[in-house]
Amino acid sequence: MNDLPLKNCWVVSDDGKTGTEHQCIGLAEALGFDPEIKRLRARGVWTYLPPSLWPRPLSGVMTQGGALAAPWPDLIVAAGRLSIAPTAYIRKATQGRTKVIQLQNPRVNPALFDVVIAPWHDQLVGKNVLQTQGALHRVTAERLALEAALVAPRVAHLPRPLIAVLVGGSNRCYRMTPDGVRIMAQRLKKLAERYQAGLAVTVSRRTEQENRQALRENLEGVPAVIWTDEGHNPYVGFLALADYIVVTGDSVSMVSEACFTGKPVYTYFFPGGSRKFNAFHHYFQQQNYTKPFEDQLISWSYPPLDEFNRITAHVRKLLLEPV
Repeated sequence: MNDLPLKNCWVVSDDGKTGTEHQCIGLAEALGFDPEIKRLRARGVWTYLPPSLWPRPLSGVMTQGGALAAPWPDLIVAAGRLSIAPTAYIRKATQGRTKVIQLQNPRVNPALFDVVIAPWHDQLVGKNVLQTQGALHRVTAERLALEAALVAPRVAHLPRPLIAVLVGGSNRCYRMTPDGVRIMAQRLKKLAERYQAGLAVTVSRRTEQENRQALRENLEGVPAVIWTDEGHNPYVGFLALADYIVVTGDSVSMVSEACFTGKPVYTYFFPGGSRKFNAFHHYFQQQNYTKPFEDQLISWSYPPLDEFNRITAHVRKLLLEPV
C-alpha cells in the first residue's frame, strides 16, 4: 500500500536493460505504486555523449511507453545511462515536485536526485545515497510460493536433488560462446550423474540463440527441464523448488535473486570479468552467500538476502524529508 504523499509513478530505464528495469519496477511496487513504464533509446549524437554534456536532455531520447512530457508524475524510479539527464532535468524543471530515485551510480552529482541507490562496491557516498549489497529485484516470498505451485508439475518427474541452472549471456564484461556453453553443459551433466540429480534450466533474454542450441544439444539424455523462451517463464518457480542453484556470473540481478532464497548458490564463470564484477563476487563469497562452481554439491546456510525492507524504509524517509 502506498503511504507516501505521492499519487503516480513512472519507471524510466534504458530499452533492452531488462534486469535494471525489473529493479525499478520492484522498488516502485514495494513503495505501493503500479508504475507506468517508459523505455529510452538515444538519438544520434546523444548516444556517445555522457549525460552531463546533454544540451537538451528530453530531446536526446526516443521513448517507448509514452513521451517524457507533462503532466509530470509525482515520482520517477529510474536506472540506466540514458535516464540520468532526462530525470535530473524533470526534477529541476518541476522545482522538486517530481521526486526522482536513481538506481545505480549515475556518475554525476547525487544531489541532482532525491535518492540514489547504488551497490556498495561503487563506493558512492552522500546524504541521499543508499548502498545495497546486491541488486534490488521483484522476487518475494509470495511470488516464490505462487510460482512453486504453478511450476511444480513441470519438474515432478525429475530426481532429487533438484539443481536450478540460471543462464545469462554475453555482456561488456563476460563472453559466452557455444564452446563455453558446451563445456558448462558437460560439467552439469557429470554433476547430475554423480549426485543422481535433476536439472531445471532457464535462459535469459540475453542468451544468444546459438548458446541456447548448444545448451539443449549437450544436455541430451540428462534428466532435465530446459526452458528456452517458450510459454510461461518458470524462473521464479525453479528458484522456489530447487535444492541447489547454479547461476552464471554475468548478472548481478540473477545472483541477488538466487541468494534471496537462502539456498546454496554456485556461481559459474565464463571468461571475462571487471573490477566491479570481481568485487561483487568476492564480497558475496566472503559473506557466504555464494561459492564458485567446482563440480560438487555441498550444503550451507546463510540469512536470505532480502534488502527490500531496509531500502524501502530508508527511501520513504528520504522522500519525506528535504535533502
